[in-house]
Amino acid sequence: MFSYRPVLVTISFCFLIATAFGCRRAGPHSNNNGSDIDIIGGGGSGFEGELTDRPGDGFGEDRRVTDADFPAVYFGYDSSQITGSEGQKVGPVADYLQRNSRLTIVVEGHCDERGSHEYNLSLGERRALALRAYLVGLGVPAQRIHTRSLGEEQPTAPGHDESAWRQNRRGEFLLYR
Repeated sequence: MFSYRPVLVTISFCFLIATAFGCRRAGPHSNNNGSDIDIIGGGGSGFEGELTDRPGDGFGEDRRVTDADFPAVYFGYDSSQITGSEGQKVGPVADYLQRNSRLTIVVEGHCDERGSHEYNLSLGERRALALRAYLVGLGVPAQRIHTRSLGEEQPTAPGHDESAWRQNRRGEFLLYR
């Protein structure tokens, strides 16, 4: 007589092991292979997690540099590619950072309201990382550049049309002492 008990015990044990160790869901701050990416700092800075503007986290408003204001870099629909005209906006940022070696920059990636929350966080992250890579290519040390994605959470233009969406697909630069 065949008993299902050993089969059920084996299946239950395998399920327990798989859920405990092997089935990690890739979230909005994960790369394609499921491992965490360093959304802040990049390049092994050792500082991982969500970046906030609260006092005590190193990026509070009390440390923000406000005497330098750089224009936003705009992106095409569903794209993290930096076009030639928008790329020209990054050069002055790199120059400023090279002249002010004690400053740190936070590159924010933003999206328009279309797409799911998770998708927009991921797209905003890709935009911030593209700008980070551009700055590194211009000679800014990677450890001075931090990134964060805000997805569609902080639009600059109200509205639900292409004119507003175009202004909300952007990357912004925030400088800190």
